[in-house]
Amino acid sequence: MLLFTQIKKDRKSIAWGKDIFAGIVVALVSIPISMGYAQIAGLPPVYGLYGSLLPILLYGLLTTSKQFVIGVDAMPAAMVGGMLAEMSIAEQNEILDIVPIITLFTAIWFFIFYFCKAGRIVNYISMPVMGGFISGVGLTIILMQVPKLYGGAPGTGEAVKLIGNIIDELFNWNLLSAILGVGTIVILLVCKKLIPKIPMTVVMMCLGAFLQIIFGLDSYGVKMMPQVDSGLPSIVFPDFSVLSGRLPDTIITSLGIAGVIMAQTLLASGNYARKYHEKLNSNQELLAYGVMNLAGASVGCCPINGSVSRSGISDSMGCHSQVMSVSASITMLFVLLFGTPLLKYLPAPMLTGIVITALIGILETDLAIKLWKRVKNEWIVFMVAFASVLFLGTLYGVIIGVLLSLWEVAIRASSPPTAFVGRIPGHGNFYSLKRNRYARAIKNTIVYRFSGNLFFANIDFFCDSIEQAIKEDTHQVVVDARAIGSVDITATERLVKLNTSLRKRGILFYIAEHDGSLNDQLRRLGGASLIDEGVVKRTITLALSDAGLEKPYDLEPGEDGTETFEETDASQHEHDWAFGKDKKQ
Repeated sequence: MLLFTQIKKDRKSIAWGKDIFAGIVVALVSIPISMGYAQIAGLPPVYGLYGSLLPILLYGLLTTSKQFVIGVDAMPAAMVGGMLAEMSIAEQNEILDIVPIITLFTAIWFFIFYFCKAGRIVNYISMPVMGGFISGVGLTIILMQVPKLYGGAPGTGEAVKLIGNIIDELFNWNLLSAILGVGTIVILLVCKKLIPKIPMTVVMMCLGAFLQIIFGLDSYGVKMMPQVDSGLPSIVFPDFSVLSGRLPDTIITSLGIAGVIMAQTLLASGNYARKYHEKLNSNQELLAYGVMNLAGASVGCCPINGSVSRSGISDSMGCHSQVMSVSASITMLFVLLFGTPLLKYLPAPMLTGIVITALIGILETDLAIKLWKRVKNEWIVFMVAFASVLFLGTLYGVIIGVLLSLWEVAIRASSPPTAFVGRIPGHGNFYSLKRNRYARAIKNTIVYRFSGNLFFANIDFFCDSIEQAIKEDTHQVVVDARAIGSVDITATERLVKLNTSLRKRGILFYIAEHDGSLNDQLRRLGGASLIDEGVVKRTITLALSDAGLEKPYDLEPGEDGTETFEETDASQHEHDWAFGKDKKQ
């Protein structure tokens, strides 16, 4: 098992006491949070505890992450709750039948991802898309839960319905409930800033139970958590008959849930791996996600996800291994066997306050502000993903988020960074004419740097850029292709045609500085004539020499028309490279 390998390798550095204690705290913190999220998914609260027993143990044994924690979490619970609402499923027995099937299908998707080595897909989900999606889901669940802060019933649906429900439920207003719920949020947020290492969720849970025992809060109209029976979960055998007419929706929803879990959990656990200079095996993680969700389905739980908030707690307590997950699982075992009678003393508004505080922590407000200040177009992507989830629902949010990610990749690939380059008098190499104030184009020559692979989506951009730069006195065009690693058949055909067109006009065409493998691709895709005719050259210097130009090259005059060039200091070129020629030194 990977856990035992971790322990063997790190036995000198692991603080066993810290890991075990971190697991106990994580389990206690998981009690109110998991119970709240289970209710969001339409399940009885105890199923949140079931999701913190066997799934977290199996994940701890299989994962390659040393700090990350999993459990019943916000987004999968919300997506399941949203699906149940869209299917108009409200009967408890029907929910208990269909939720484990959704979890089972989610596990199957992860096994498919594992065999397809799909972990690399997460690299194509941009930070703005993921941040907008997470924030949209987080705010949706907050809006669902707000009425419970003051004694009302939670809502379902999208933002408009949820806001309407918040207003309607004001008729059930209970002042003491509101004080307890809002007070819990305020205390937790303040303590998070002042004493972040103290598990205040556990403290507030104990405080709520103490207040109920001493003052009998329920006699004042404050709702309590429902009775949770002691004992271990029963094994659930799926009843697929409940999928009659619902199979396509279940498959699509479970795929969306698996995609969200994969993206969020891989990204978050990857951050911890980078923080501690450790190796995370993305494909092994997919297997762990599949097994933990298979375990969740076997006990009737909703899909299991990585928990950023609980992982932050374990990390802040100095956790160094998944001994923490084993400890958390054992702790939850004792809670289920002996501690559930105490849970009925927990006031529902305080539990809701704990859940909402955890959700506030996943809202990517800092990212939104940063994007607004620095990159407006990516802020728009963030807001589209955010609004899609908020107003259209999580399922459509997943679809739109994926399409946004693909759109971003396509846009970046279709118009990669480019530059026309020249020489700086007295200095070697080639420099961007636009960025360096002392760079001058070589007379009668275009040297074009293209920083991306050439394929059907950007070959028009490539050719048009060259055509627009050609002047009446242009004699040769050289492409600096050092960043072009691959070419497809469409681009190859267009390169051949571009070469033919330029040669007919008396302009020599060269492709230089690229890796030799590009020549192999050109031959295979029908571009052998480019090699036979000497279009490809190993360096720009050799291409210019073939065109009859030798060092020192004749340069175009400066912007003021002067043809004399003063010697310049290398630090000036360094400054232009770093800041651009329009920024003064």
